Amino acid sequence: MTDRTADGAGVVQEAAAEETFDLGAMLMGKVSDSRYLDFAGYRIDLPQWDPIQIGALAIDFSPTKNVVFMLLAAVLCMITFVGIARVFVRMKPDEAPSGFANAVESLVVFFRDQVVRANIGHGSDGYTPFILTLFFFILYMNLLGLVPFGASATASLSVTAALAFVAFLVVEISGFRALGPAGYARTIFYAPPGLHPVGSAIILLIMTPVEALGKLTKPFALAIRLFANMTAGKVLILALLGLTFIFADAVAVQAGVAGSAVLTATAITLLKVFISFLQAFIFAMLTAVFIGLIRHAH
Repeated sequence: MTDRTADGAGVVQEAAAEETFDLGAMLMGKVSDSRYLDFAGYRIDLPQWDPIQIGALAIDFSPTKNVVFMLLAAVLCMITFVGIARVFVRMKPDEAPSGFANAVESLVVFFRDQVVRANIGHGSDGYTPFILTLFFFILYMNLLGLVPFGASATASLSVTAALAFVAFLVVEISGFRALGPAGYARTIFYAPPGLHPVGSAIILLIMTPVEALGKLTKPFALAIRLFANMTAGKVLILALLGLTFIFADAVAVQAGVAGSAVLTATAITLLKVFISFLQAFIFAMLTAVFIGLIRHAH
């Protein structure tokens, strides 16, 4: 009788341990990428395709949660710009836009004058569409993480690294076109004129690795900054809300903890809206700054 009671108590304790809320697992599940979508408590499995074999490399093009929200952000960008373009097409020559179209026009003019032209200089207007696309694409990905059951694709390092890689290609190609092969080579292999050949060789030996690494640290900083800011906000909000589950058994403190957690999470969510705009602007602005720096490297 005693053995059965002990065994029964052990089973109850094991079941209770299994049902204990795991905050870490919840955070990892919400922050990490997945092959399914969570919607109102339902799990929607995404289609899985066989990897494509290219030589010894197998590439999996199966969609994931981040891919879905990246595509959604791209669709929102297309809806925004196509809709605004139609408004301007229907306008009369002496008519001014109003409402959302007026706000977007002001934003476009601000980026053209204060970000692109101010940092890139002569011949910069051709870069305005690229800088604006970066801003709106990153902004929509950031804001989608604040939508119920949504996710911020920019909270994934692979996404921000891909964006930074695209910016890196644009920066380096712009520098090559503006400076030519010889001028571009001097952005890596540079020695001040007038030095003795031995001094030039020493400077080249020291500074060449530094300059080469400097080209890589810029996109690295872009990727890490965006990833860290978007991930930190999401983790902090989820951690605060997770406190209500951790103290679910403590009835005496549950109301106070839940109320404080919800109020704090709401304030951080409002702050994250501002951060979403700020980080999109910083990524776009720094890309324009890097383009201007390499185009005027002389």
